[in-house]
Amino acid sequence: MGANETNIATLDQAVFNQWFDQRFEARMAEREAAHVPSLSIIATKGTLDWAYPPFILASTAGALGWDVSVFFTFYGLELLKKDLHLEISPLGNPSMPMKMPFGPQWLKDINWKVPNVVMAGIPGFEKMATGLMEQTVKNKGVASIDVLRSACLEADAKLYACQMTVDLFGYSQDDFIPEIEGWIGAASFLPQAQKSDVCLFI
Repeated sequence: MGANETNIATLDQAVFNQWFDQRFEARMAEREAAHVPSLSIIATKGTLDWAYPPFILASTAGALGWDVSVFFTFYGLELLKKDLHLEISPLGNPSMPMKMPFGPQWLKDINWKVPNVVMAGIPGFEKMATGLMEQTVKNKGVASIDVLRSACLEADAKLYACQMTVDLFGYSQDDFIPEIEGWIGAASFLPQAQKSDVCLFI
């Protein structure tokens, strides 16, 4: 093989490599642009404070155009009931600030460090804490759980209920909102969560 033939073969390979790299980068860019991000959340808690994270994240992701799925299991099923009666328990939750949502500013700024033994011994303390939390949420202009749940549905988030938990606790499907996407188990949700870009356990 002469020198000219060798140069031509080398040139052809170089041109092909350049063409391939350009096409590959273009195709990958097209694929990335067409990709719809997905979020899967497993919601396991049913208190007022723990109701906010899954609904805030799901509604925000839905508003951004993400494909959102939330699997409510065990106590998280409380968040799908028609009538929400969520409470909060500061007992055993040292990170929860105990501040007054009313009164002069100096009173609002005080973080009341109430010992667990006192909270446990005062009748109705959880009811009071729930009322204070609800008032704080209202004062700060934060949406209620009802509103956030509706926002999730409006953003086409898929809300799934754990059928095993429904059976375990003796619930009826009539207790829950009709917009539930499906009554499924972990075996049905996990393969879907595996394919998500983001998967959260709350």
